[in-house]
Amino acid sequence: MRVFKFGGASVSNYEKVQNLGNIIKQFPDEQLMIVISAMGKTTNALEKVAEAFFAGKKEEALQLFRAVKLLHLDEAKYLLVTHFNPLMEQLNDFFTEVEWLLHDQPVREYDYYYDQIVCVGELLSTAIVSAYLNEIGIANQWIDVRDVFRTDDNFRDAAIDYSFTQQQVDAQVKPLFSKQRIVVTQGFIGCTDENESTTLGREGSDYTAAVFAYMLDAENVAIWKDVKGVMNADPKLFADAQYISELNYDEVIEMAFYGAQVIHPKTIKPLQNKNIPLYVKCFADASLPGTVIHNNPVKNLPPIIVVKQNQVLLELHTKDFSFVGEQPMSDLYEMMAKLHIKPNLIQTHAVSLQLCLDDRPDKVEKLALAASNEFDVQVEKGLTLLSIRHYNTETVEKLTAGKTIELKQQSASTVQMLLL
Repeated sequence: MRVFKFGGASVSNYEKVQNLGNIIKQFPDEQLMIVISAMGKTTNALEKVAEAFFAGKKEEALQLFRAVKLLHLDEAKYLLVTHFNPLMEQLNDFFTEVEWLLHDQPVREYDYYYDQIVCVGELLSTAIVSAYLNEIGIANQWIDVRDVFRTDDNFRDAAIDYSFTQQQVDAQVKPLFSKQRIVVTQGFIGCTDENESTTLGREGSDYTAAVFAYMLDAENVAIWKDVKGVMNADPKLFADAQYISELNYDEVIEMAFYGAQVIHPKTIKPLQNKNIPLYVKCFADASLPGTVIHNNPVKNLPPIIVVKQNQVLLELHTKDFSFVGEQPMSDLYEMMAKLHIKPNLIQTHAVSLQLCLDDRPDKVEKLALAASNEFDVQVEKGLTLLSIRHYNTETVEKLTAGKTIELKQQSASTVQMLLL
């Protein structure tokens, strides 16, 4: 039993889906749990639908969703002949699920509607891929992961109920492998006990794959990406990014913590608990070895560079010049917990403190307003958070040249700088 996860870039058009089929053909005797993300930039497109709907722009939201529909229908037409009509029935059910919602008026918080709308991306992509695999003779069973993954109602960053979900995997998923060699399902999404769709956080498909691997006692997990393996930096930002052949769990958790997009922050723990190796494989050339992530020490790593853009700096100063002590910090953490805000960097001083956050305007504004009861608050936007593990002087100087360092934290292994 292996778990394969294919990201959005791996199913972004019909040619990529055909290549996915070619990869699956290379494992004719393997039981495969295949986890798939939304096609290409579908998640971004559906986010715009959610934003328009929540802003009361119903016609704009419907028009934006129509573009998503047409994109998927076009891909299906290129890929399918005999399985096209059954697929159309399935896709129309998903289209209707969103369109009914778009004709309503928003009465709940944005994150709830975000999840109800955005989750359809994975449902559409997996339905198309499953139908295509059946079309080319690779028999498989499609399942709706929302019937399996039970979560809480922390929309956009839901937590999985492991106990209930394991029961569902045992009852629903494991028996499928006695009839089919391959099961296809969605990453990134789940469902509450009220039958409301949830998402597990951006890039959550990796996490889905890891949870399935844990619950199915898989031999390993392979995440198929558009790079030859894990790189020490984003190759889209750094032309000289270096390939890394192996990493250990701890290093990848550190990379994820600082914002590296190659592996979802939650992905490693389920694998580490059962010592399941994770492979990051090249979608364009399956013969390449990729990167293996395991529990063994790895030495002599190059500087690992993580860039997070669209950052906000909140500067909080006590109104009465009292120390930023236990009570103000406790109050601040309570405010962040209520808003589900996770700071990327915190630096405290005698009578002030600084918070670096992702620029999510709805949450940042609410936090700034709540904090203004105890602090004078200043907000600075348009910043970039640079984190470098295993740094050296040359790398730091090169990456900060011509930049203003607004905030800096440094340890023996890692340096973080907020840059303007």
